[in-house]
Amino acid sequence: TLARLAVRYADRGVVGFGLSNDERRGMARDFDRAFAIARDGGLLSAPHGGELAGPSSVRDCLDDLDAHRIGHGVRAADDPRLMRRLADRQVTCEVCPASNVALGVYEKHEDVPLRTLFEAGVPLALGADDPLLFGSRLAAQYEIARVHHGFTDAELAEVARQSVRGSAAPEDIKAKLLSGVDTWLTTPA
Repeated sequence: TLARLAVRYADRGVVGFGLSNDERRGMARDFDRAFAIARDGGLLSAPHGGELAGPSSVRDCLDDLDAHRIGHGVRAADDPRLMRRLADRQVTCEVCPASNVALGVYEKHEDVPLRTLFEAGVPLALGADDPLLFGSRLAAQYEIARVHHGFTDAELAEVARQSVRGSAAPEDIKAKLLSGVDTWLTTPA
């Protein structure tokens, strides 16, 4: 029902269909029919996986829901073959270091495998996850990447580009956003 409703509003701003919450409480395949309806209706497949459950949760999102983006996906870093698969398919992982630490997925910011995923070629989109719950903000996630993972300005700009490229934004909006990233990178502080 929700997938059909989402598709019905695709011409009014609905661009994707997601699945969130604790992935240990169910199986991705339980939602395969809904995701098929959403994908057939032109929506981006963006399930949650690989945060509270391990790499198998990420594989399930790929195999059962044909994910274009994965909410979190950080546990893919535990499996080099899975990271290659994400990189080869250019499936973007929406990573929020603050919530990963707040939920105890990782003990400290340095433990979140941002650098591992980035260097494996997995597209990343830093996100604030649930700002009301975690008190996280988007700019703070970029600061974590800089301070705790040593990301340079050029690398932060590439992460921002990956986020844009992995979005469902119209091509003209993507071009404008990508230009803005390039302007930020080349403008003296």
